[in-house]
Amino acid sequence: MPKPARKPAVGPSLQSLLSEASRRATADLERVLGPEGVPVEFWRVLEVLADESGRPMSALAEALSMKLPSLSKLIDRMVASALVQRAPDPLDQRRVLVYISDLGLARVRQLQGTVRRQRSSLESSLGRDEGRELKRLLEAFIREQRS
Repeated sequence: MPKPARKPAVGPSLQSLLSEASRRATADLERVLGPEGVPVEFWRVLEVLADESGRPMSALAEALSMKLPSLSKLIDRMVASALVQRAPDPLDQRRVLVYISDLGLARVRQLQGTVRRQRSSLESSLGRDEGRELKRLLEAFIREQRS
C-alpha cells in the first residue's frame, strides 16, 4: 500500500520562492503580450531601449541580467524582426551600440498601457502596501547580491 505524502520538514527556500514568483509573473506578462506577437524577452529589451539611447551590449546585458551570448542571439532575432538595430559607437568604432528602431518604438507605445495595467494588477494582488514592500525588499536583495 502506498505511503501518504508527507509535508516537507522544511519550508520552501527563498530561491524556490523567488523562482516560482518569477515564473508566475512572467507567465502573466506572456498572457498579455502573446496575442500581440511580442515575446517577453523582446519586451524587456524594448523597454530598456525605449529612451532611444543606444546601449553597448555589455550594459544591456547587465540591465537585463542576461549573459552576453544569450543576449547576442536575442538581439539577432530582434534585428531580423526590425525592432532594434546595431550601429558602431561614434566614440569607439570597435564597439557596437544597440538602438530601438522606429518599429520597436511604435510597439512600445502600442503596448505600454497594456503592460502598465498588467503590472498594476500584479502589484495590487498583494495589496498596495504589501506590493510596495515586496518591491522594496527585492530591490534591496538585488543590490546586496550585486555588491
